Amino acid sequence: MYKPIKFICWVLIGILFFSMSGLPSLARDVNVPKFPLSEPQQQQPTEPKQPVITSPTAPGLSNPQEFEGFVDKIINEEISKSHVPGVAISVVKDGKLFFAKGYGYANLEKNIPVVIDKTLFRVASISKLFAATAAMQLYEQGKLDLDADINKYLTSFQLENPYPEPAKVAQLMTHTDGTTKRRIGLAARTAAEIKPLGDYLAEYMPPVVWQPGKLYSYSSHSTALLGYLVEKVSGIPFVEYIDKNILQPLNMGRSTFLQPPPPPLADDLAVGYQYQNGKFKAVPYLYLNIAPAASMSSTATDMANFMIAHLQYGRYENSRILEQDTVRLMHEQHFTHHPKLPGTGYSFRERLENNIRVIGHLGSLRGYSSSLTLMPEQNIGIFIATNSFSGVAGKFLTQFLDRYFPVTNQPSVKPIALTEEQLNRLTGTYRDLEYPRDTFAKVTAPFKHINIKKGGNGTLTISTPGLFFLGSTPKHTLIPVEPLLFKRVEDDAFTAFGEDSRGNIAFVFNPLWSKIGAYERIPWYETIWLQLGVIGFCAIVFLSASIVGLIRPLISKQKFSSAWVVAGIAGTLNLGFLIGLPLSLWLIGVWKLVYGVPGIVVALLCLPLITTVLALVLSLFTGLAWVNNSWSFIKRSHYSLITLAGLIFIPLLGYWNLLGFQF
Repeated sequence: MYKPIKFICWVLIGILFFSMSGLPSLARDVNVPKFPLSEPQQQQPTEPKQPVITSPTAPGLSNPQEFEGFVDKIINEEISKSHVPGVAISVVKDGKLFFAKGYGYANLEKNIPVVIDKTLFRVASISKLFAATAAMQLYEQGKLDLDADINKYLTSFQLENPYPEPAKVAQLMTHTDGTTKRRIGLAARTAAEIKPLGDYLAEYMPPVVWQPGKLYSYSSHSTALLGYLVEKVSGIPFVEYIDKNILQPLNMGRSTFLQPPPPPLADDLAVGYQYQNGKFKAVPYLYLNIAPAASMSSTATDMANFMIAHLQYGRYENSRILEQDTVRLMHEQHFTHHPKLPGTGYSFRERLENNIRVIGHLGSLRGYSSSLTLMPEQNIGIFIATNSFSGVAGKFLTQFLDRYFPVTNQPSVKPIALTEEQLNRLTGTYRDLEYPRDTFAKVTAPFKHINIKKGGNGTLTISTPGLFFLGSTPKHTLIPVEPLLFKRVEDDAFTAFGEDSRGNIAFVFNPLWSKIGAYERIPWYETIWLQLGVIGFCAIVFLSASIVGLIRPLISKQKFSSAWVVAGIAGTLNLGFLIGLPLSLWLIGVWKLVYGVPGIVVALLCLPLITTVLALVLSLFTGLAWVNNSWSFIKRSHYSLITLAGLIFIPLLGYWNLLGFQF
């Protein structure tokens, strides 16, 4: 029995491999093929404790030559070890550019090196900081009410919201508007095929699925909608607004939201790469329909100007893009799941490490990754960009903080003892909130599961489901410090649990990563092994139906039975769907779903509709067989099992949005 089930599991890998890379929110480092727009989770440990007294500037960060040696060592090691073609880094301090340098190549084929003030990188989700800055400019002018219902500003369509509480403008910047991710169709193959922002959102904006203001769920579409509000309120296209009101005042002449960058900037755009089979492969340019969320291209020195403006509370040289109080409002925490955990400002997300609060954003796009970090109290900003996905930025930031801002005062945390009943209440399987819910890309959800179990000595342990195709992942041990608050042993960061309105444990917050995030507890019937077990059972039964109903009569030249022919057709079509869908996506390239659903996949999605009708016919034949006692008991039982599998398959497909054309 094990071998057939293992075979079916491998067949399902293709379907489940819809994890669209954030390209990494981290894409969470589980070596799974991913789609191009998700955001890498910073994987370095955090330590959310009361900040110690530090000097306004780093005592050791005063010699650019010494700092260059420090940076060279880290970046050169990562270029070799992590297979990164090129890196650009800029550091600002006390309102000035302190350090900037390019490493490696912008174009491997032409041997073009990274030139720090010339080479453009796609900064992906760091674009969100510009969209939020634009929205805050309009807030300053009294044109955009942050506490207003989003739908107040929408005329051609409305945000679907089943809750009485409105989704507010400010919640688009804290990702607490209640919407979720979308993966399919968010890009175009050419610039001419890019959909106007309003038209795209009218058709593809994900609906509100959580009560607004209650949970953090990162979504690029929230920022795309914010950018559309900027268009609506200002009366000019988003790209034009950003250029006129942010890029030009900040002297960011080598930055643009246009796709692709206009001449001559296009010639200096670093080529994006993926490292596969021992060599670098250039990836095609993605034309994004969600431009405000991820389409910006810029140089490291231009990004330095943006960092200076935010660290100087809106001022860059003789220009001012925001008032001081507005910048403070953007940077302050507006949402967190627990006071001990990092939260988020207006698009600036918190990271707590070495007793220091830093804010910023990560960016990931197919072939690129980037990071922008501000240390407001120290007046330091760090920007890093690469032309491949890598974890360079997270590793660099941790080593930077350890070298120049080492921990000097480590507050102690006193553990408490919880009863077995209290610990049992917290155990279970949890799923990251950040997954597509309304398309068949929902099948990515199992890769966002974690298991929380009891450990030794009154602790809890966190691990991912032990599927053989996921490989090994590190476990985390949690020590209770409050009934619903735990300290992670591995990194001294905190993890908290949340209750629903009835007092049941429903969520776990920040279980793995150093930035804000939430996981929902799932019922037993949604666990991955049960789901795979049901699919494995159905697949085996479908195979038997195909053999008995179609193959055996052909081989033995027996007379076909209409009832068994129907069973054979239903089983064959269902097997064809289970195998054909992942196989076709693998052959086409799963990531290409960002352009939309290929015709072959649409055709395959027709099969479950046909087999749903056939399952009802099977039910009729099953009833007649038992009433008329026309077959042997074994044949009737076998046929009933086929019918049962066909009927079970219907809600299973419906759950995964595979019944119909949900894309």
